[in-house]
Amino acid sequence: MIALNEEQIMLRDSAYDWAQECSPVNAFRKLRDSQTGLGYDPEAWHHIAEMGWPGIVVPESQGGLEFGHRSLGLVLEALARTLTASPLLSCAAVANAIVLGDNQSMSEEWLPKLALGEAIGALACDETARHNPERVSCEIKDGYLSGKKLFVHEGNAADVLIVTAKLNGNIELFAIPTTTKGIKRTPLDMSDSRDTAHIEFDSVAIDPTWQLKGGKLLLTTVLNRARIYAAAEMQGLARQAFETTVEYLKVRSQYGQLIGAFQALQHRAAKMFTELELTQSCVDAALDAIDEGDENISEMASVAQMMACETTNLVTNEMIQMHGGVGMTDEHDAGFYLKRARVLEAWLGNAAFHRERFAVLNAF
Repeated sequence: MIALNEEQIMLRDSAYDWAQECSPVNAFRKLRDSQTGLGYDPEAWHHIAEMGWPGIVVPESQGGLEFGHRSLGLVLEALARTLTASPLLSCAAVANAIVLGDNQSMSEEWLPKLALGEAIGALACDETARHNPERVSCEIKDGYLSGKKLFVHEGNAADVLIVTAKLNGNIELFAIPTTTKGIKRTPLDMSDSRDTAHIEFDSVAIDPTWQLKGGKLLLTTVLNRARIYAAAEMQGLARQAFETTVEYLKVRSQYGQLIGAFQALQHRAAKMFTELELTQSCVDAALDAIDEGDENISEMASVAQMMACETTNLVTNEMIQMHGGVGMTDEHDAGFYLKRARVLEAWLGNAAFHRERFAVLNAF
């Protein structure tokens, strides 16, 4: 694991300070209660774009910062601490697909907009309730795409979709504008109150220039990176949930003493801390692996995602349990962390999925 440089430390600290001061959990509560259906905070996204964060993984030649994937992970962790609702992760994943897809026209059309936060992107690669990106029934015949993608994060707000589809029997990726005729989006009422949609393609005319190069290998690479980004978000979420819980143990009294003095709770807190530190190492190593072009990135992505899923599940459950009755109420923030955690755990493969994937990759 590579130590942070001075610029990365400044980025991490500025992202943390901004999230705490300008996008606290109460801001997310207001967004949820507003029932606008957006699933993200436009004002927060505007400020995020002004700070250049959507361009962290976009090449400088296309208007981005090209600051590295570890840097993006630092920002995602900081924003996750306050549950800041933004399409940053999804946009970064889409930017990766376009950059790696080696399509000059798509790069020129979308990367500058993504870097400036002027366009939102979404990955549309699942067709079943459980993550299974290699199962693709969407197909392009005679230049027209038909099929359906499920649980597309940022699917309602997206301006461009990275869609997997069969073409001549092979899985290919396409950057499809959502203004294209024949696309129908159905918003979903998710437990985390974020933007998610089912998307149908009804004989959508496909421009050949939308196709990205790389096929199934490109899909694997893009998903590896998206999984590591999601692991970084889960790590930030879990870290904040842990710190909030420990602070509660220090002030809540029961049976005439602070509950933090009970050895059983101390052991459970120690377990959470240990798992958080192990997960942090896995996530940081995976982010560094992207920057370094490590050939074992698939294995590292699955380890990071598996650890993040299990740790986030543990910590958010314990947050509810250790807060007692108040943790079950909507007035407390604990439920927000648990709900966001559950959605992230299922999005790009849960712990069981990645444990099996790791075994297959290593021929166990």
